[in-house]
Amino acid sequence: MARALVNLAVGTVVFFLLFLLSQSNPSTSPPRLLPPPHHGARPAMVLPLFPSSKNSSRTFLHSHRHLLRSDSHSSHPNARMRLYDDLLLNGYYTTRLWIGTPPQQFALIVDTGSTVTYVPCATCEQCGRHQDPKFQPDLSSTYQPVKCNLDCNCDSDRVQCIYERQYAEMSSSSGVLGEDIISFGNQSELVPQRAVFGCENEETGDLYSQHADGIMGLGRGDLSVVDQLVEKGVISDSFSLCYGGMDIGGGAMVLGGISAPSDMVFSYADPVRSPYYSIGLKEIHVAGKQLSLNPSVFDGKYGTVLDSGTTYAYLPEPAFLAFKEAILKELNGLKQIRGPDPNYSDICFSTASSDVSELSKTFPTVEMVFGHQQKLLLSPENYLFRHSKVHGAYCLGIFQNEKDPTTLLGGIIVRNTLVTYDREHSKIGFWKTNCSELWERLHITGALSPTPSSSGKGNSTESPTTTASDGSPHYDFPGKIQIGKIILDMSLSTNHSYLKPQINKLTEFIAKELDVNASQVHLLNFTSEGNSSLVRLAIVPSDSSTYIYKETARLPDTFGNYQLVQWKVEPSTKQTWWGRNYMVVVMALIIIVVIGLSVYGVWGMWRRKQQTVNSYKPVGAAAPEQELQPL
Repeated sequence: MARALVNLAVGTVVFFLLFLLSQSNPSTSPPRLLPPPHHGARPAMVLPLFPSSKNSSRTFLHSHRHLLRSDSHSSHPNARMRLYDDLLLNGYYTTRLWIGTPPQQFALIVDTGSTVTYVPCATCEQCGRHQDPKFQPDLSSTYQPVKCNLDCNCDSDRVQCIYERQYAEMSSSSGVLGEDIISFGNQSELVPQRAVFGCENEETGDLYSQHADGIMGLGRGDLSVVDQLVEKGVISDSFSLCYGGMDIGGGAMVLGGISAPSDMVFSYADPVRSPYYSIGLKEIHVAGKQLSLNPSVFDGKYGTVLDSGTTYAYLPEPAFLAFKEAILKELNGLKQIRGPDPNYSDICFSTASSDVSELSKTFPTVEMVFGHQQKLLLSPENYLFRHSKVHGAYCLGIFQNEKDPTTLLGGIIVRNTLVTYDREHSKIGFWKTNCSELWERLHITGALSPTPSSSGKGNSTESPTTTASDGSPHYDFPGKIQIGKIILDMSLSTNHSYLKPQINKLTEFIAKELDVNASQVHLLNFTSEGNSSLVRLAIVPSDSSTYIYKETARLPDTFGNYQLVQWKVEPSTKQTWWGRNYMVVVMALIIIVVIGLSVYGVWGMWRRKQQTVNSYKPVGAAAPEQELQPL
C-alpha cells in the first residue's frame, strides 16, 4: 500500500509539471507589431505616430498643428479649434477656451456679432448654472484686473474697467475686465497668449439660462479676441468657421489665415458699412430663377449681415415674401403641415423621406449672388430645418425680419460651408464642403512626426514611409519585430499640480484612443518643468491583443497643448529556458515537497499501526526464553 501511494504521488507531480510547462509555452506566438501577411490584410501601424522617412520634410516642429497659411511666406501661426454642439438643437456652436494658470476650461459660443469674450466670475451671484464652474481669479497666478484708464468705462469707484453688452433678444451681460493667459487647445499651433476678457457679475435672459458658459467675441472691436491677437502680431487678420451639416453638429474654427481653395466664392465686406460683418448680397435665385427684387432691398440699415451667433436667416419683408412665393410655387405638390410650435406660423412640408441626402430631389436649390456675379449655392439643408414632431417633415429656416430692413444671415445658411473672414483684404469667402472632414479636404496634415529614438539619447532609427493609393501611410519594415513595450515621452502645457490628480484619466484616455486595455498603459515617470509637465508612458502588449492598429491618439483639450518629445520601441527580450520556466520549476518543487511530506506522514502512520498490531499476544501463547540473570 505504501508503494501504491508513492506511485500515485509521483504520477500526480509529473502530470502537473507537464501541464505547467505546456501552459508556459503556448502554441500561439507572442504579441507582435505586424500581422501575418495575407491578401487584404489591414496594415498595422506603429503606435501612436507616423514615423518620418529620411527624406521627409515633416519634423517635430511641423506637427499636426501646422496649417496651410494664407501667405506661404507668413510667419504667423494658426489656432485650429474644434466646434461643438448643434445649431438647431442648442441654438449655437461652442468652442473651448482655457483661461488662467493653471487653466480653467470654458465652453463659449462663437459669435461674430459680439466684440467681447466673457465668462461667469466666481463673485457673480446673478449668473445661471452653466456647463463649467465659474472662473476663479484667485486660483490663477497670472490673472490681473484691468485698472481704470481713459480708454475704458470704469466702475463707480473708478478702480477697475467694466463692460456691458445688451442683445436683441433682450439678454444682457455685465462685469469687470481682467487680463490672463488664454489657451486654444491641443490642435492649435498658436501658443497661449495674454488677452483681456470679461468676468461676469450679472447676466439676464438667454445668457442666464443657456448651457454654454459665455461668449467668444469674434466681431470688430478692441476687446475682440481676433483684434487682440492681430494687434500682438501673432496671427494674420483673418479667421474661419465651418459649421457641421443637418443632424451632424460640431465643426471647426481657425484663428488666423489659411490658404483659400481655388473655387472659394468671395464677397466684398465693407468694414466701414457697419460694425458687423456685412457682405454685398445682390440677388437671390430659386430653382435657377431670379427673384424680382431691387438689389437695394438687401442694403437697408446695416445691409446684409453674416452673424454666426444667429440660428436662422431673416430677410426684409419684400425679399421674404418673394422668396416664400417662389418656394411654394416649386413645392405645390407637397403637403403643407403645421409647424412644431403653435406660437409660430412656420411653413412646413411633409415628405416621403427623412434622408438628408435625398432632400435635393424634392426641394429646389437656392443661390445667393454677390458682386461680380459670385454665386453661393445653398442646398436644402441651408434653408430648411427638420420638423421636431413629424417624421420626414421639414420647415423653412428663413423668416421675415419684422419691419427691420437689415438682412440677417445666421448659421443655417452656412452649414457645411467653410466661411473665411479675410479682414485684411476686406472680403468674406464661402466654400461648400463637409465640415466634419475639413482638415482632410484642405490637405492639412493630421499627425505628429518626431523621429523615433532607439535609445532615447539622440540616436535615432527611422522607418521609410510611403503613401498607399487611398492616401493612408504604409510602412516598410526590415522584418517582423516582437514588441516588448513602446515608450512615449510627452510634454503637456498644464502644470504639475493641476495634472497630478488627473494623471489616471490621462492614461485612460490614451488607452481608449489606441484601442488597448487600460492595464497596457503604464506611467513610468511624471515630472514638472516650469509651468509644463513631462510624462513618460509605456504601452505593453497583452496576450489577448496581438496587434495594435490605431495610428494616432488625440487627447481631449482638458490637458491643454501637448507635444510628443520622442518615442521608442523596445523589443521583447530573449530569455533562457530557465528564465522562462523557473517559476514552473519552483512550483513543481514546492508541490513535490508537499506531496512527499504528505506521503511520508501517511507511511509513518501506517507503520505505527502495523507495530501496534504485531505487539498484541493472545493468552497462553508461547513466549521466547529469557536468559536468567545471575543473582
